[in-house]
Amino acid sequence: QVQLVESGGGLVQAGGSLRLSCDASGIILSITPMAWYRQAPGKQRELVARISSSGSTNYTDSVKGRFTISRDNAKKTVYLQMNSLKPEDTAVYYCHAVWWSNDYWGQGTQVTVSS
Repeated sequence: QVQLVESGGGLVQAGGSLRLSCDASGIILSITPMAWYRQAPGKQRELVARISSSGSTNYTDSVKGRFTISRDNAKKTVYLQMNSLKPEDTAVYYCHAVWWSNDYWGQGTQVTVSS
């Protein structure tokens, strides 16, 4: 049974930092492409960052230079380090995995950035 559990969200002032964690179980993290998505109120869910099994990363333009996705295969955890946060980063952030061609999502963690 695949489970993704996010943590680390919260309320932060603009310019601050947060680190999100996604604890994965039921998958072999080292061979699983992982990603972080976010969904703001009234908007569609969007891809924020992804990391391949080989460690290569991609980011949406609005977070390049501010966010960093990483993985610790031994801890079966994927991270999203978010720096220089802006009010427009406010959203629910979701962890995503593709395992045996199936999509899996965490329950989400709320990030709120105040101006």
